[in-house]
Amino acid sequence: MAGWGGFFVSLLNYKTEKYVIAENRKIGILFRLYQLAVLGYIIGWVFVVKKGYQEREEAIQTSVITKLKGVTLTNSSETGLHLWSSEDYVIPPNGEQVFFVVTNYIETPNQRLEFCAESYKVPDGRCQSDDDCPAGEAVIAGNGIKTGVCLNSTGTCEIHAWCPVEYSKRPTEPLLNEAENFTIYIKNFIRFPKFEFSKSNVLETSNDSYLKKCSFDRNYNPYCPIFRLGDLVSWTGNDFQEMATKGGSVGILIEWDCDLDKDASLCKPEYSFTRLDVNVNNSVTSGYNFRYARYYKNESGESYRDLYKVYGIRFDIMINGKAGKFNIIPTIIAIGSGVALLGVGAFVCDMILLYMMNTSSLYRERKFEIINFKKEKDKPKEGKSGHRERRSRKPHAEKDAENSIKKLEEETCSPAENQQPPDKRGPTIPRNTGQRYTILSPQGAEARHHITFSSDA
Repeated sequence: MAGWGGFFVSLLNYKTEKYVIAENRKIGILFRLYQLAVLGYIIGWVFVVKKGYQEREEAIQTSVITKLKGVTLTNSSETGLHLWSSEDYVIPPNGEQVFFVVTNYIETPNQRLEFCAESYKVPDGRCQSDDDCPAGEAVIAGNGIKTGVCLNSTGTCEIHAWCPVEYSKRPTEPLLNEAENFTIYIKNFIRFPKFEFSKSNVLETSNDSYLKKCSFDRNYNPYCPIFRLGDLVSWTGNDFQEMATKGGSVGILIEWDCDLDKDASLCKPEYSFTRLDVNVNNSVTSGYNFRYARYYKNESGESYRDLYKVYGIRFDIMINGKAGKFNIIPTIIAIGSGVALLGVGAFVCDMILLYMMNTSSLYRERKFEIINFKKEKDKPKEGKSGHRERRSRKPHAEKDAENSIKKLEEETCSPAENQQPPDKRGPTIPRNTGQRYTILSPQGAEARHHITFSSDA
């Protein structure tokens, strides 16, 4: 317990620095190199690259508006000639941050609600007898409801569905192969609420014809937000015609990195493009498609529809941004961190000198010094008290006796002085001591004794 008590008491001690100059070239060079490295890190990385003197904000507020333009003509055996405009191939047509452009499709026209055979490609629709087609049961991953009849001609169950069922031949080339020349207009507004700063990716100009003529270019037209679809796909490293056949997904990333200590015109958007879906060795997971239908009624009021299985490219527009502006608080924090790193260098060099060198013991003796204030204060007190004790050993009566002896010696040596008038005599010997004193006489004379008595006796 005494050891623990000493440990806790030592925690209350105060330690201060003591500077010792160690003339060791290797340690000195190591320390200076470390200081230069820390200074380079603070100035080069913290302040220049990372702008550690700025207050940052990454909570960007953003809005995206898209608009596609372009027309193309298709000719298929099912529907014949068909003119496609943006109202037909853009889904949804209202211009959102995520949209889909149709580049290929399979059409199954004039479907009506009636009875027909299930597709042989649906495993749950195959049968060998009527027992394999229980009535009222839905075909799993199929197109309709089983009627309880197995059609021997097709080897599938009869179903009640939109007939004929979908024609599911996989396309080999895109029907909308001219879609790569379509253009997309991406308008992006951003705002950093902390700094009350707003900006758009569109060039601020009063020229109405600017957006009708310009096309995006990283070097010459970075503020023109009109992109060609073929360029967007090629910037991802893919071929547009190949992606248009089976579909795919493209990500458009708009990065805003604004230094608000500079002019606002230097805050420009940076665009990057990537393919988001997997496209490895014609994997079944690659591509993008879905189905939708258009419904009609004939003159007799009977409903029918055209079913479309469309392939195309899905575009996801993602916005990231950050802004920075000078502030004294992050500046002080960055400088303080650098000073702390400089202290680490001194600590490491101290550890080397204290524990890793032949002269470590000598350095420890010079480095550490313990001052005990209590002992230092007690030393002068002991000397003074001893001196007082030596002076106070003789009783007060002995001091008076010594004075009397000195007086008698004076009377013996000069008897004429004893005959002086009383008013000219010196001080008398105290009579209240009641002590006996021995007076040393001149050589050859006997010692005389003098006894004084108190006047009250």
